[in-house]
Amino acid sequence: MMLEGYATPEGTRRYADRFREAAPSHFRDADGLRLSSIGVGTYLGDADDSTDAGYTAAIRRAVSLGCNVVDTAINYRCQRSERAIGNAIRQAITAGEVSREEIFVSTKGGFIPFDSTPPHDPPAYFELTFVDTGILQPGDLVAGCHCLTPAFLEHQIGRSRENLGLETLDLYYLHNPETQLSTTDQATVYSRLRGAFETLEALVQRGWLRGYGIATWEAFRADQTGMPYLSMQEIDLLARQAGGVANHFRAVQLPVNLGLPEAFAHPNQRIGEETLPALAAVRRLGITAFASGSLHQGKLLGRIPPWLRRNLGPEATDAQRALQFARSCPGLTTALVGMACVEHVEENLALVEVPPLDLEELERVLQPPRD
Repeated sequence: MMLEGYATPEGTRRYADRFREAAPSHFRDADGLRLSSIGVGTYLGDADDSTDAGYTAAIRRAVSLGCNVVDTAINYRCQRSERAIGNAIRQAITAGEVSREEIFVSTKGGFIPFDSTPPHDPPAYFELTFVDTGILQPGDLVAGCHCLTPAFLEHQIGRSRENLGLETLDLYYLHNPETQLSTTDQATVYSRLRGAFETLEALVQRGWLRGYGIATWEAFRADQTGMPYLSMQEIDLLARQAGGVANHFRAVQLPVNLGLPEAFAHPNQRIGEETLPALAAVRRLGITAFASGSLHQGKLLGRIPPWLRRNLGPEATDAQRALQFARSCPGLTTALVGMACVEHVEENLALVEVPPLDLEELERVLQPPRD
């Protein structure tokens, strides 16, 4: 049986109010909700029971320490990350630790997901699961792994709701739509996105989700002339065409970290007469931004230059330094970080009581020494 409800302004405000020691800017306003500046990501890890148990324990601990944002995707760990989140939320609610209205859960769809474990024969699995059932036709698949057709998206959202045990998803992302650019042009991809948005608007009306967005790895960081580039302004227009002025396009997710700072520092998105970095463009359009890969999938750990370590806190860990950079970038609501064990949760959420850097401080700590 699926849990009813969704994150609400009253619920998320009640949650934030319980953390009196949190820095004032740890909880941030986003579309009427109060969301934590650090969120749990669930991408990495093996598709096994021990990793499931680690994520379940980590999510419950994170919720107890001031994190009310949890992010996943149906293809993460063969659907097991969604299921681990569902277990964690049910356990926390049953224990009286949190209510459904206090937690913001996002997931994604677009890639073909395996189920529980990688199949021995992926093509046969694809045929049996998706083609023979009429969910999609072989020609719907792009790059051997990606699909944005209405029938596929509706099926995937239904499965995500079952995996998570949630009647209503707080946010649903189209996952890396730039994958479609590997076989077709921008105009065709924009047309497919409009069709996908129309489907998502209908599912909002059905009560399956509260809002939708786009999660990308390259599309919003690339140069305008680059192959994986997509325009935020164009996507905002597509959402208006699909759902009117009161459409439910709510958010984007993109990498923001010390190794990939383009969203903060590289002007590439045309908004009106200006060309802005992605985070500034998001702010101009009134869209909520979430950072993925805040630790660059662990690549920053042990590799932050000594001068930057000093500037970001000589007593902090590299994980805390990287998170402090990401969560401090203007225009960002939540920095997502993979946390599959309680120890990492406690290390990262020590920042709950630490104020993020303001823009002047952020620019100062990123200045290398002159000598």
